Amino acid sequence: MSGAVLVPAPAKLTLSLRVRGTRPDGLHELDAEMVSIDLADELLIDPDGAGLEVLDLAGGGSIEVGSGNLVTRALAALGRSAGVRLTKRVPAGGGLGGGSSDAAAVMRWAGSQDLDLAAGLGADVPFCVRGGRARVRGVGERVETLADEERSFVLMIPPLAVNTAAVYRAYDELAATGPVEDPLGNDLTAPALVVEPELARWRDRLAEATGRAPRLAGSGATWFLEGTPEELGLAEERELRAGDALGRLVAVRSVGPDYGDPRPAG
Repeated sequence: MSGAVLVPAPAKLTLSLRVRGTRPDGLHELDAEMVSIDLADELLIDPDGAGLEVLDLAGGGSIEVGSGNLVTRALAALGRSAGVRLTKRVPAGGGLGGGSSDAAAVMRWAGSQDLDLAAGLGADVPFCVRGGRARVRGVGERVETLADEERSFVLMIPPLAVNTAAVYRAYDELAATGPVEDPLGNDLTAPALVVEPELARWRDRLAEATGRAPRLAGSGATWFLEGTPEELGLAEERELRAGDALGRLVAVRSVGPDYGDPRPAG
C-alpha cells in the first residue's frame, strides 16, 4: 500500500432548501445553501488494491457494499480501479450526504472536478466535490461557491433513516394539493414528516432541551441548530432520550473546501 492515500469525506449540511419546480423527467429543481462540516467519513484508497471494505462507526442505516455503492459507482464512472477501506462516521439516511461525499472523495482522489459526471452519480455529489460553502441549484449540478464562514452547529441524529426518494414522492403528493413551503427554509420538512412521523418526536425533544426551533437537514433524519453546545444549553449533553430511544448530539463546525484534500497514508 505504498501509494495509498487518505481522503476525508466531509458531510454536507443543507442550511436552506427550496423546491422550485419539477422537470419533465421527474427530477426536482432546487435552490439550496450547503456547507461542508467536520463530521466526515474517511477513505483509504490503494491504487494497487481491489474491492471495498466498510467499517461502519455511525450505525443506524444499511450500507450497500457492491456495484450499487457510490464509491464503486464513482470508480466505474471514472474508469479507475482501486482498493478502498471506507470508515463511516456519517449516518446513512441522515440527510447529511454521506454516500455522496464518499463518491466525491473518490473523484478528488482521481483529480476530477467534472460536475456533470458528479451529477450523474447523485444530486449532492457536485457540491461535495467542490466543498466549502455554496449555493446549489438545478438538480444539484449548478454549484456557485460562496465565501467561507466560521459557523458552529449541533446535530441531533436520531436512530432513524429516511429514504430520500420517498420524501420527494411525498413532496409531489403534498404539492398537488397546494404550496409546500417551510417557514424555516427547508421545503422537504413536511414531506419527510409524512414519510417518517417519528421525526417529529425528535424535533420536539431537541426544541424542549434548547428552547429553539430545530431545522431538518436535507430530507432527514438529522435535525440541527446553529450554535455551540454551550450557547444552546447542551454543554453537559451528549445524547437525548425520546421515549425508550436515544439520539446522538454531535457538535460540528463548518469547514473549507481544502478539508477534503487527499493526503498520503501512514
